[in-house]
Amino acid sequence: MAATQIYGRTSQEERNQILRRQRRNRIVGKLVLTVVAACIVFVFFFPIYYWARLSIVPYKDTFVIPPRLDIITTTDAWWSVVMGDRTYRDVILEQAGANAGVGGAGTSGYDIRPRIVNSLFLGISSTAVVIMVATFTAYALSRFEPRGKQSLVFFILSTRFMPPVAVVLPLYLIYGQLGLRDTREGLILAHVVINLPLAILLLKSFFDDVPRDLDEAAMVDGCTRFGAFARVVVRYVAPGVAAAAVLSFIFSWNEFIFALYLTRIPEMRTVPVTMMTYDASSGPTEWGFMAAAGTAAMVPVFFLILFVQRYLIRGLTMGAVRG
Repeated sequence: MAATQIYGRTSQEERNQILRRQRRNRIVGKLVLTVVAACIVFVFFFPIYYWARLSIVPYKDTFVIPPRLDIITTTDAWWSVVMGDRTYRDVILEQAGANAGVGGAGTSGYDIRPRIVNSLFLGISSTAVVIMVATFTAYALSRFEPRGKQSLVFFILSTRFMPPVAVVLPLYLIYGQLGLRDTREGLILAHVVINLPLAILLLKSFFDDVPRDLDEAAMVDGCTRFGAFARVVVRYVAPGVAAAAVLSFIFSWNEFIFALYLTRIPEMRTVPVTMMTYDASSGPTEWGFMAAAGTAAMVPVFFLILFVQRYLIRGLTMGAVRG
């Protein structure tokens, strides 16, 4: 009887030790995971913080040795220029203490607001066209078996093999013959061409994950092929459509080569092309203006991703795990 109590007590103590060890391992694992996640977040968000910091610190605090990460004093000088409230010359005189002349963007090219409007218009318009065309094309490639289907899919994919810089000169000459230079229609068409293949292939994978039985069941209930597509299938791939739309908009928003070569007049410039002019050839890079304009340019994309975050995550992970 005494031996049984001793063995039972010993077994209970061993179980308690095992439970304490497992609990300690879980706490350590969570702590390590938290530290690793914090480091990853820091790597991604530190450049954004430093860029935003440059947009609100005075010229004398832009680059100091040793470098500082805190914010000692703030100024709205850079923002006042890129938002069109003050002139470039006034701010340079205030910040640099000397007449630095006219910067790379000219006397009135620092106002980033019209360029943001241009980029928004091009991004939204080209994305709408891309999603409309890509959705129908991806559905057709997923549901039908035309002759040469694999060759067609490979051709769509192959259009992404060539870098934009390799086709910008022929496109520039073609646009000159068609009268599409310095037009919004021409830029929208160029953005559609570069974003359409990716959207088609992305949406095709989403349509492939939707069982064809849904189409057949809808058509048995009286729907046409288009009715089954519009009323049933599209609802299942809505997160994928959102993901393709966000990626297309971001690619259009950040596109630089086509916007640089196909537009020559300042009124047609987009945000990336305008920020390139801040790097003046007659002087140093104007980091304060560039940081303010870059921070302002991040705001529309940030709110867009924040608005569709739930659909974007679902869309990017759809089909990753199959049962």
